[in-house]
Amino acid sequence: MAEAGGVFVTGASGFVGLALAEHLLARGETVLGWDRMPTPPEALASLHGPAGRFVPLEGDVCDAAALGAALAAHRPRSMVLLAAVTAGAQRERAQPEQIFEVNLVAVTTALRLAAAHGVERVLLVSSGSVYGDGPQPSRLHEQRTPLRPEGLYGISKQAAEAAALRLAALHGIDLRIGRLGTCFGPWERATGVRDTPSAPLQALRRLRAGEPVRLPRPLRRDWLYVRDAAAAMAALLDLPHPPQPVYNLAAGFEWSVADWCAWLGAQPGFDAADWRVAADAREANIDAYADHDRPSMDIGALRRDTGFAPRFDLPRAAADFMAWLDRPAHGGLIHA
Repeated sequence: MAEAGGVFVTGASGFVGLALAEHLLARGETVLGWDRMPTPPEALASLHGPAGRFVPLEGDVCDAAALGAALAAHRPRSMVLLAAVTAGAQRERAQPEQIFEVNLVAVTTALRLAAAHGVERVLLVSSGSVYGDGPQPSRLHEQRTPLRPEGLYGISKQAAEAAALRLAALHGIDLRIGRLGTCFGPWERATGVRDTPSAPLQALRRLRAGEPVRLPRPLRRDWLYVRDAAAAMAALLDLPHPPQPVYNLAAGFEWSVADWCAWLGAQPGFDAADWRVAADAREANIDAYADHDRPSMDIGALRRDTGFAPRFDLPRAAADFMAWLDRPAHGGLIHA
């Protein structure tokens, strides 16, 4: 039987999952990475380097028998539920059942199995999409801002939050929920379950390829570098007794994709960067998710209760991302 302990992460081969694994491994944790996709070879090479131990486990979050067997074999101390289908309109029309099967039913299954196999603590990673894209206050607050999700992704995430809180109460599970902001950074790539890449990645892909970038608007938002996302998730997972059930996991500051393009355009190799905000929206070649910018997510509670402090503003995030891409094993992933 495998040694007990460690953190069981579903969706571990996604870019947020890999960032979380790197963060936990760097502090000596054992990470049990569960995903239906194999861990990318480039990631395996780096995940075996840090102080901790990474155990890749290939399986589907919708397969209750396989998930239960993995939990019984490895007996993790804690669990992070990251697996999700981030759906666009086309997938909503074609596969609504799959969206809810992964984003909602798999969450209820995982919580039931966590209780059955003695998992001590569960972090459900939700999304800022639960706030919706309608009229909102200047800051999105966990306990005061109404939830008005519009797409099936946000709707399924809101439903998963409510179901998880109920099941945690029924089973006595130590549950905390983190609403993740809009992430970008290392390991972001096409995985088949995230329909729209982040706008910073879309722009970077085009500029690195010598293609023009036409923004529909400056695209100002509290963009969250994935290394800060990993640190925020770990901080919430570590919190012994959360004073509230749900926390925003976000950057706490804003910048625009226009700022991002301007920074890139000032770097060596980007001297001929051709970018601007399109005069006509029909010229735009960057998908902005919606026709307006969502307000920033308030992280006052996360700062107060965990001491989390974001490290990556635009210059630091951009410099770190470019350095990561410059490594021979990583450069090709930007278009993968």
